[in-house]
Amino acid sequence: MKFYQDFKLGILGGGQLGRMLIQSGIDFNLNPYFLDPDRNAPCNFSGSHFTEGSLCDYGSVYNFGADKDLITIEIENVNVEALKALQKKGIKVFPQPEVIEIIQDKRSQKSFFRKNNIPTSDFVLLENKADILNHADFLPAFQKLGRAGYDGRGVQRITDIKSIGAAFDEASLLEKLVDFEKELSVIVARNEKDEVAVYPVVEMVFHPEHNMVEYLFSPAQVNAKIEKEAKEIAEKVIRSFNMVGILAVEMFLTKEGKILVNEVAPRPHNSGHHTIKGNYTSQYEQHLRSILDLPLGSTQANGKSALVNLLGEENYSGLAIYQGIDEVLKIEGVYVHLYGKKFTRPFRKMGHVTILDNNMEELKAKAEFVKKTLKIIA
Repeated sequence: MKFYQDFKLGILGGGQLGRMLIQSGIDFNLNPYFLDPDRNAPCNFSGSHFTEGSLCDYGSVYNFGADKDLITIEIENVNVEALKALQKKGIKVFPQPEVIEIIQDKRSQKSFFRKNNIPTSDFVLLENKADILNHADFLPAFQKLGRAGYDGRGVQRITDIKSIGAAFDEASLLEKLVDFEKELSVIVARNEKDEVAVYPVVEMVFHPEHNMVEYLFSPAQVNAKIEKEAKEIAEKVIRSFNMVGILAVEMFLTKEGKILVNEVAPRPHNSGHHTIKGNYTSQYEQHLRSILDLPLGSTQANGKSALVNLLGEENYSGLAIYQGIDEVLKIEGVYVHLYGKKFTRPFRKMGHVTILDNNMEELKAKAEFVKKTLKIIA
């Protein structure tokens, strides 16, 4: 790909992922263009070109992309038909619209895994709530909306037939309950030359109620066999999609030692934020390298690292106040990243903290201190 002074990179979505792409893009002399429906999106206050508009409207996406050299995304909920039309016009779109289209719908995503022999939990497809009655023997299970689920929304546990009253009455899937030991994630990148780079496996800890990552540790505390298998599966997934860009592959490690792919995200991901300080090449720089067809960077870690997500505190809504930031910044190896969101609300992602320490126990202690000390209130 030709890469020149006035190269126009268009990004669909202007949230925190786009903001961190800007930070990496500066090193490549890129000044991206963003489309986002929210005029208060973080990328509208970061010195880049910003257009307010719907990501799901064909005309908005097509008109935004028509004069760009390359289009990428920082959120999957976009109009793929417009991206297909831009691609036909000769504009590069990475990840490819066909890949985004599959991943947008958890039903087609899970079916893709099954078709391509990618290990995943058992599932059945549902058209509506009544379909659950035909699969009573499949319960207990998680019901997941095919579309529109995000950050823990669109997912609920169905224990038995008596509990289907609150089930989603639309196209969805039932996913067999997995008795897992750990939740893992692997970030993997691929460029047009078919070069692939795989990051170390990380271990994620989720909020018990809101199904959002609270913190993660890198590397995951798994044996060499599991590490190797998880990386191989991640590479198989991105090659099966024939995808260009960066892909987050979330996995379950079962108590029997089996790895199952849960979901994937075709963009920079929360489980890779720590790479900004924790690895030689951040996931954001790697995404830009991959879509620009540049040589992929080293994924080697700078020792052990942890990530703590900064979520808006419960019962607080309004202008964000960062309580305890002085205390955490006094600690060696602690790096605070705020997302530029002016207003907080309960459990909104407002930032993250990366922590580096070569001693895993010290790392965990620092992560717990940050989690308890740095609060987003109003």
